[in-house]
Amino acid sequence: MSKTFRKLGLAFFPLVLTSCSRAPSFDIFGSFFPAWLFCVLLGLLLTAATRQVFVRVHVVLAVPVLTYPCLTAMFTFAIWLAFFS
Repeated sequence: MSKTFRKLGLAFFPLVLTSCSRAPSFDIFGSFFPAWLFCVLLGLLLTAATRQVFVRVHVVLAVPVLTYPCLTAMFTFAIWLAFFS
């Protein structure tokens, strides 16, 4: 039984160290906003701009219901990785 606990302890040990740094946040007028909120906002704005480019260039999307949320997620994660990793 101690072997099982030892293996589980080794497997979950990195999770204990995940909160050792300060959370990325911005102080705006005395209120702290999480950084991911700004990344999502920028991702949405970039997706709207990309949609305008698609409309102007006459790109026909097969599944727009899937395309735009995926674009938003891609832009959001790319901004997060560029500025906060």
